[in-house]
Parts: sequence; C-alpha cells; structure tokens
Amino acid sequence: MSRIGERRKATITNNAGENDEPKRKMQRVVFQLPLPERPRVTGRVLVCGQGDMGQLGLGDDSSKFERKRPTLVEKVLNVVDVTAGGMHNLLLTLEGHVYSFGCNDEGALGRDSSEEGSEFVPHAIDLPNKVLKISAGDSHSACLLEDGRVFAWGSFRDSHGNMGLTLEGNKRLPIEVLPGTICCDIASGADHLVILSCAGKVYTIGCGEQGQLGRVSLRSASGEGRRGKTELLKPGQVVIKYAKFIETIWATTYCTFLKETSSGNIWAFGLNNYKQLAYPKDISPVISPISMNLDRVLQIAGGQHHTMLLKHGGTVEVIGRKDYGRLGLGPVKEDVIKLTPISALARKGIVQISCGEAQSFALTNDGKLYAWGMGSNHQLGTGSEEDALVPTLIESKQAEGKRIIKVSSGGQHTIFLAEDEIQFDNASSGKSGVNKKTNDVAVKKSKDAKNSKRTAKREEENNATDRAAEGMPTSSNKSLTEGQKKAITPEEESPADNVPPPVKRGRTKRKT
Repeated sequence: MSRIGERRKATITNNAGENDEPKRKMQRVVFQLPLPERPRVTGRVLVCGQGDMGQLGLGDDSSKFERKRPTLVEKVLNVVDVTAGGMHNLLLTLEGHVYSFGCNDEGALGRDSSEEGSEFVPHAIDLPNKVLKISAGDSHSACLLEDGRVFAWGSFRDSHGNMGLTLEGNKRLPIEVLPGTICCDIASGADHLVILSCAGKVYTIGCGEQGQLGRVSLRSASGEGRRGKTELLKPGQVVIKYAKFIETIWATTYCTFLKETSSGNIWAFGLNNYKQLAYPKDISPVISPISMNLDRVLQIAGGQHHTMLLKHGGTVEVIGRKDYGRLGLGPVKEDVIKLTPISALARKGIVQISCGEAQSFALTNDGKLYAWGMGSNHQLGTGSEEDALVPTLIESKQAEGKRIIKVSSGGQHTIFLAEDEIQFDNASSGKSGVNKKTNDVAVKKSKDAKNSKRTAKREEENNATDRAAEGMPTSSNKSLTEGQKKAITPEEESPADNVPPPVKRGRTKRKT
C-alpha cells in the first residue's frame, strides 16, 4: 500500500527570529607596514682604501687613488646616508637626491659617465621621485622612492659572468623593479636584491647559485632549467609556509635574513659553508627559508664568509671563517661554527654594525668607530695594511671631534658619514634651523671667545677712567645666531637619457 506524503504548512509566528543572532563574518586582518622615514641627521662623507676605479670620489688624479685613513669628499653636502657597492658608492642627501661614483662598467652608477673622469667624482642620478633609502651590491644599485616604488640599475653576476639586471640585459639608467607593489624596504647582497612590501611580503631577484633567493632550485639557479633565467631576473615572492608577515630584511654577500613581525623569529637562506647562516647542520647552500633559534636581534650584517649579529643591550656576536681576523676574536685557530660574543666590544654601547667582504665595523652610541679584519688595501682606515685581529678604534684628523653615524664597506674601500656640527631642521623650506644639541660645542667656543674679548676691553677702559668703564659700549654682545650658515641645496644634475654606453674600464680582481 503506497504512502501519500502530506505537505505541512509552516507555522507562522510573529516573533520568529527574535532570538536568532545573525552569524558574524570573520574579519580579515589587513597587515600594513609604514614607509620608512629618510634620515634627518646630516654629515660629511669620508673615504679610505683603494680608489683606482673611482670609488673614493676624490677625482681622477692618480695620487688620490689610495687613502690610508678617512679622507673628506668635499663635493656633496647635507648627506644623510651612504652605502658601498663592490667598487662604487651611493650617497643620499637630506633633500632626497642620490649621487653615485665609482666603477660603471655594467651600469652601477645609474647615469651617463661618458665624460672623461666623471666616474671619479659624485654626480646626481635622475630619478622620478625623491628617495627614502639606498642599497648597492657588486655591480647593481637600488633605491626606494617616497611613493613606495623600487628602482634599480646595473647588473647581477653569477659564476658564468654577467647576468644582466633583467631579461633584457644590463640597465644603465634606473628602471622600476616591482610595478604595482608598494614597498617599504630594500637590501642588496653581492648579486641579489631583496624587497619588502608594505603588506609584509618578501620578493627576491638576481643570482641564486648560493641559495640567496630562497625560492628556486639549484638547477634553476644555474639558468639551465626549463625557464632559463626567467625565475631569477623576474622578482618572485619568497613563500614561508608557517610564517605570517615579515617586518625586517637583511642581505649579506650570499645570504638573506628575514624577521617575522609577531614572534620576532628569524628566517634565513643562502650560503652556509662556514656556518654563516648560524645553522648548525652541514647543509650548504640552503635554498629555502629555515627557522633560526635566534632572539633579541636588532641587526644582521655579513661578508663573504662571516656573519655578525647585534642584539638588544649592545651585544655583538659573530660566526664564520677565521681568516684575516674578520671575526674580531683575536688569533683563533679554527673557524667559528657557533655564534660567539666579541668580548672586546662588551660595554662599548654598540648601536650599528657593518661588514665588507672580509672586514667588519661597529659604531658606538657616542660616535666612535671600531674596525677589524682584512686591511690589505687600507679599507679599515687604521693607516696600516696589516690585518686587524681585534676591534681597533679608527682615528683620523678629518674625523677628529666628529661623531661617525654610518659606515659601509665594499671590496677594497670603505665610506663613512661624519655628523655635521650644525644641523638644519627644515632643508625643504630653506630654513636654517640649528639643532642646539649638535651645536653645543661651537656655541660654547663662541661664548668663551667673546667673554675673553669683553674682559680685555673692560680692563683697557678701566685703566683710562672709571667713568668710561661704566659707559662701555655693548656692541660686542651680538646674537650667537648672527652669521650662521644657511642650508645649502646640492647642485641640480640632470643626466641625459638614452646616452651612449661609457668606455669600459677593467674590473680588478679582489682578494678573498
């Protein structure tokens, strides 16, 4: 007997749904990193080391191709940042302009250098906007603009030679690297560029033979893969499975380090043949990000075969190859395979670290600079060609009484930034506001000199007559602000586009 289904009418009630709360949609958290601020403290540029390719910026006179101690580069004023490439340099000014000088064989200067001698002195690079940050590698340079765009120029190199900057080859003038993405940081290794977007994502481009890109296989890194060099010379995102967002990036010669925003965890990839990743296992290269057991890290710097860490509290730790004294631990017999504190820097108040290929530097909170490692080309600035096995205080007439606020080192040279005594509060509006803190020494000397003159004048007047002394003029009591220097804007440079390539110069072989 078949059953006939009955359709039941739904019961209608006036209070239906009163107690049923609507389901809440999961709100997606939007992560956003801010653009960095351009440094505001201005200084004068000092250089030392070998300069036969123009990397000292002192001109094409052969007598100026070597400097044993830091020497002043006079052309550019109001400099707020410096960075050294393999054999070239970039300067960033308070107004957001970028200057370059040094070897331009593969376009690392980003400007026309066809005029004889123009590589040997700083000249401005033509860029579409003002610049917040600069970076440089062996043969490439990059900058972060105020609108979050990243521009680069020059070329990358691998074991086969020149790779080009893009699939089109070398770029002698700046080009945009990651169109459509707003970025907040850049970092250059010898032949790779790391970019951090404001969304906390990391992109890499360049040579990947040592694993420094963190996203390609060794076969692809050799350029022999199915896609050739496409994976290398097109920026690609580094995907970390268990990480959320990245807030800080660092690049050493052949390594890359990333800092996670929520946990502070450090991720690393690249060359590890001397344990320069601080990864204890005998694996090198490391081609994908690995989580490191590191905490309280403020800064990471490194050369070819060593790495330094600056931690909270000013502790500096080092790991890697022992040769040339680059570790700063004195005469050690074996390579250091565990992070080891540099005892000579304890309680020195270290606030910044930097490395060249086989040399190291540390800056203190009172502007003193220590250097150690390879000194064969006077790149340490100690005045000697001998290697320094322990941190050595740098002293120079040009730097006497000045605070060093930045140091960067290449293969055979080093560039420093010494703080100006007079700081300008508002260069963009042309106002010459003097920062009292940085001008205290000058003001004190001025007051002492005026008090001495005033006393001598009073004694002379008193000898003539007491009444004349009471009526002594006070014209000597002028305002200390009278006659102060005005802010100087760097000369405008506008290199022409589509210029013929410059005459190539020989690339010297560096000691490693």
